[in-house]
Amino acid sequence: MIVIPAIDLKEGRCVRLEQGEMHRDTVFSDNPAEQALQWQQAGAELLHLVDLDGAFAGQPKNKAAIESILKAITIPAQLGGGIRDLATIEAYLALGLSKVIIGTAAQRNPELVIEACQKFPGQIVVGIDAKNGMVAVQGWAEVSDITAVDLARKFEDCGVTAIIYTDISRDGMMAGPNLEATKALAEAITIPVIASGGVSSLKDIDNLMAIELSGINGAIIGKAIYTGAIDLREAISLTKRGRQC
Repeated sequence: MIVIPAIDLKEGRCVRLEQGEMHRDTVFSDNPAEQALQWQQAGAELLHLVDLDGAFAGQPKNKAAIESILKAITIPAQLGGGIRDLATIEAYLALGLSKVIIGTAAQRNPELVIEACQKFPGQIVVGIDAKNGMVAVQGWAEVSDITAVDLARKFEDCGVTAIIYTDISRDGMMAGPNLEATKALAEAITIPVIASGGVSSLKDIDNLMAIELSGINGAIIGKAIYTGAIDLREAISLTKRGRQC
């Protein structure tokens, strides 16, 4: 399992939201590229980028900030938020992103995911965000009538490289991840699962590592590394030791 630092972009700045609500944001950096380089220097192997404005608008909104990040780092980066068609996927991959994350469109247009996997093999991730087990879309503003497990099962055997599972009630709240729901999803599918939302201590990482064999291969960390609740170097060291066992 690897630790993946998150950079959430709003109006060109690095922010964190509470439970996905745009008005409950905290600005952590006015220079996302500098922040990305800091996480790389701390040992990150992959960065998780989110275009928050894009997620709500349904189209890319932070391209300049994303380009600046990609110019600053040498490690891979994946991006989600506002990705609704093949043209956007192609444009983002052309910028140098290693993977793109399809969220809202995965629920509304599953065929896009299948087509994208065929056209861009190994570069498509599906983001599933849930409230009380039900998939939320459009920047978490709308809750659908499909469960996270049922949506994930639609993408078995089509080439999706990972499912990023976020429990919205935990995101930005420093309350720990939803271990039960994350484990249940990982056990229900063969696609690797990346846990997101609520990771706030090294103990949380330990707990995720304890269920890693369920099919969990990564943990995205946001607010905790910005507030200092988790030292990124320590977290990375912990997971590396786990990989050696």
